[in-house]
Amino acid sequence: MDSATIQLTEFLNQQYLCESLTIREIETLLEYTELITFRKKEVIADIGEVGEALYFVVRGQAALVYDDGNQQIEVGRMNEGELMGEMSFFDRQPRLVRMVATSDDTRLLKLTRTMYKRLRVEHPFIAVNLLEHAIISLDHLIRRVSTDVATFNRYFYSAGKK
Repeated sequence: MDSATIQLTEFLNQQYLCESLTIREIETLLEYTELITFRKKEVIADIGEVGEALYFVVRGQAALVYDDGNQQIEVGRMNEGELMGEMSFFDRQPRLVRMVATSDDTRLLKLTRTMYKRLRVEHPFIAVNLLEHAIISLDHLIRRVSTDVATFNRYFYSAGKK
């Protein structure tokens, strides 16, 4: 095993995604993924695409950007240790937001649909852990967005009430 794989295994061992996995199971998960790197402002996945992969942020951040044709609005950020792309991946609906790297050397683990299907059959325990992490990741995103919307509404609607 090379030093990059060892470092990645150690990083994943500290993440919620792998909380219930042994080191060997983490190494197995890595066999199904690909480490990819993006530069700042590079598009990871675009609006309208159907998600054919899940992404786990290993280094850096990714912005979730909504584009209505007139303006681009950042609606969230995915940080190290978070999963992204799960909504379109699981429901097979076109993406509503663009995922963009926010820094140079943004590193993601990519799990393609094909490899996920193999993982489900060959290592169901690992796949279940991944699904649980996807649910928690979506929950965190919804809670952050909900808090932001509530804060904006309080500011916007209470500003005129003096």
